[in-house]
Amino acid sequence: MKKNKIAIFDIDGTIFRKNLHFELINELTWMKIFPTVARNTLTEIYTNWLEHEGTYEDYRKALVILYSKHIKGCSQEEVLKASRIVVPFHAKRTYIFAEKLIKKLRADGYHLIAVSGSPVEVVEEYNRDYLRFDYVFGSVYALDEEKRYTGVAEFEPSKNKGHVVEQYMYEHKLTFEGSYGVGDTESDISFLKLVENPIAFNPNQNLKAAAEKEQWKIVVEKKDVIYEIAPERFN
Repeated sequence: MKKNKIAIFDIDGTIFRKNLHFELINELTWMKIFPTVARNTLTEIYTNWLEHEGTYEDYRKALVILYSKHIKGCSQEEVLKASRIVVPFHAKRTYIFAEKLIKKLRADGYHLIAVSGSPVEVVEEYNRDYLRFDYVFGSVYALDEEKRYTGVAEFEPSKNKGHVVEQYMYEHKLTFEGSYGVGDTESDISFLKLVENPIAFNPNQNLKAAAEKEQWKIVVEKKDVIYEIAPERFN
């Protein structure tokens, strides 16, 4: 069966209950590839977010800066090894809503893709061993001739996920008819605007405001209970 309908997912905070970028930095520190100070900074960043001293988007951007700083000079094989450790340990820590929706869409023959800001190495590992989507995007960091990272990001899909999706759609001759999109922060707004069935899942404040304005469905999962807020409830 040819799959031409598409469903687009964010990963961190949408499918995965935690953050692949965070877990990768943590593992690289345990492996002594990143210095101990990296974990101390990681803990500080996470604590600030938990204690409401910054937004989730501040937390996400801080992870990017921390990773870019310490990845310089590391080998690609070290990051791949860390990714192979992180994924099996955390793979099943997913949201019930996302799991059920993915299962339904897969049964209905949808083309499934994910667009994440986490490094492509851990995103692809997560997809290969768990998600098994048709394609996934993650941030790509430049390598030198010796396969060591320069610290420069060559491709950051989270800067414009909508553009990434549109390019992918064009190249694969897919349709937005009947399409789904699921995301949790403002970085997902650009692709949620493209689909017929946008879902703001456990949205942060900025995405919640956009969802209410655009009349998108909002879904909240708390413990093992899922709450759906239909667009008409906003009025």
